[in-house]
Amino acid sequence: MNIEVFTATGQKKGTLVLPSLFESRINQGLMHQAVMRQQSNRRNAIAHAKNRHEVAGSTRKLYAQKHTGRARRGSIRSPLLRGGGKAFGPRSEANFRKNMPKAMRRAALLSCLSFQAKKGIILGLEDYPNTIKTKEMSALLKKLPVELGRRILVVVPERHQGLEMSARNIPGVKTLLVSYLNPEDVLASRSIIFLGEAIAKAEEWLGEKKTENPAKTTMPANEESVTRKRTSSGSLDSSDSSVPSNA
Repeated sequence: MNIEVFTATGQKKGTLVLPSLFESRINQGLMHQAVMRQQSNRRNAIAHAKNRHEVAGSTRKLYAQKHTGRARRGSIRSPLLRGGGKAFGPRSEANFRKNMPKAMRRAALLSCLSFQAKKGIILGLEDYPNTIKTKEMSALLKKLPVELGRRILVVVPERHQGLEMSARNIPGVKTLLVSYLNPEDVLASRSIIFLGEAIAKAEEWLGEKKTENPAKTTMPANEESVTRKRTSSGSLDSSDSSVPSNA
């Protein structure tokens, strides 16, 4: 799969072949699970409603259980009464965190990158000067095949102050390090721009890591142990000098 590569002036320079990680199997269910996990972990439980144990009021029974002709009542803190506690209100101690194995997180991110690459919204930028000029960055984006006003994700291999400072005041543009790539930002973007060696860095980070099998360690032979050789019939071999003969 090829993508277009542009210069810092917005001119098309050529094409680049994407590595195999951008052609991974697309698993939409896994992508959805990863995005839901990311959004749930970002959620902060602030809202809190008092239950019947937290509201102010006496626990005295309001009136007798029988012989009043009225419905049975207990404490004034009851959720059925005005001023009582909330029965099933939001709680600030609620835990919305979700876990996901590392292999599944990696597979979800590869699915997101492959999904966006298949749509043809990934392009490359050869380089960008280390100058802080929002006007120059805006002019560059106008020359690139991107939709201004939509979400544009610029992926950089390392911290680039000139690009980050120039793009942060442009609506919809977000710069992100390769190591901070995540399913939500990738899927929410209408265009993804990889700067310089960002694709190679992504391949190094997300590519298959070949691990060599550890060398087999041989245990030293025990000189004191006596090895007995057995014949095919299962009896002890008399020719073995290590086996003492019966006196």
